[in-house]
Formats: sequence, structure tokens, C-alpha cells
Amino acid sequence: MSDLRPVKHSLTLRGHRTSVSLEPEFWDAFRTLARIEGVPLNELAARIDEGRGADRGLASAIRVYVLEAVQAP
Repeated sequence: MSDLRPVKHSLTLRGHRTSVSLEPEFWDAFRTLARIEGVPLNELAARIDEGRGADRGLASAIRVYVLEAVQAP
């Protein structure tokens, strides 16, 4: 893994702009998962946002989503 700092990108979730900071490796994996699932990145982010609960930030929820996808059998 690289030692690069998180990179901030803007996403649009249900018509509202928000910024998310993720490490470059997570952005790459997140984009790949969106392509595999055949959905735009913003749509996948909105799905994750809807299911994340109040106790987890969006960036953390995206990281967990990516991790779970990688660990899936």
C-alpha cells in the first residue's frame, strides 16, 4: 500500500454535493466496484449512504463496502 494521504473528491448524492476523502487505493477499488455493478459512482455512493446508519461516516462506510467486496467468497 502507498503512503499517500486521502484524496478528497466531490460526489452528488440525491441531488446534494458532498466531499469524501479516501486513500487513492480505495478510490480505485470503489470505481472498479461501480463499473462491475454497472452503476455510476454517485449512485453506488448514494446506496452506501442510505444504508450506513448514523454512527458511521460516509468515507468509513465506503471503505467497509470495498473491504467486504474484496473479502467476499
